Amino acid sequence: MTLGIIGVGHLAAAILRGLVRAGQPAEGVILSPRGQGPDLAARHGFLLAADNADLVRRADIVLLAVRPADAEAALRGLPWRAEHTLASACAGVSLARLVDAAAPARVVRIMPITAAQLGASPTLVHPMRPELEPLLHAIGSVIALPDEGRFEAATVSAAIYGWVQALIRESAAWAGAEGLDPGTARALMARTFIAAGRLADETDTPLDALIDTIATPGGITEAGLIHLRDRGTPEAWQGACDVVLRKLHGDS
Repeated sequence: MTLGIIGVGHLAAAILRGLVRAGQPAEGVILSPRGQGPDLAARHGFLLAADNADLVRRADIVLLAVRPADAEAALRGLPWRAEHTLASACAGVSLARLVDAAAPARVVRIMPITAAQLGASPTLVHPMRPELEPLLHAIGSVIALPDEGRFEAATVSAAIYGWVQALIRESAAWAGAEGLDPGTARALMARTFIAAGRLADETDTPLDALIDTIATPGGITEAGLIHLRDRGTPEAWQGACDVVLRKLHGDS
């Protein structure tokens, strides 16, 4: 199947790097002639469409990765067929809006993250379509959600991904100020977050029990957790998640 990409920006470029890493044949991908499309086509040998209508005519699966505000306009008036699968990575743009703009194509919502370039994106999808599985597994793991409400809630994780990057930055900056080499500080903090994530993901120990095992009474982990709790960090974190979900629902 031929994959076409409309909206070749930062996220699409990360997905393309992941596909190249996974051995995706370049001739099986066609890019919009805007954004990074021409450069990536020249660099990797991807096909380049004359325009988005040409792309839709030639593709079987179309990935939409434009800004959410531009999603419907980018889809309208294109030569969609019932055999097309449209996979939208536009946060907050509902299935109903996508179906209206791209009828009669089959429509799916996905939410990858830029770790796709490493084959490490936990990509959300609703509803799952079998023709998408090879593509999504090439860029990481796949988490299928049973309904759009839970897909929207899970999409908050894409924002959390950025917050974790900020936590790594702040932790590395603190360690650097304490004398660690900047490269060492960055690697240490990044790998510490990776280690915590792997332990949570790859064992079935309840999360509270994992924390209790590490945060022994009177120890350094407990001291830091108490400091964070007393300054309202857990509530602020939950509140930030609420803010993102409201934004995904279209609330200001």
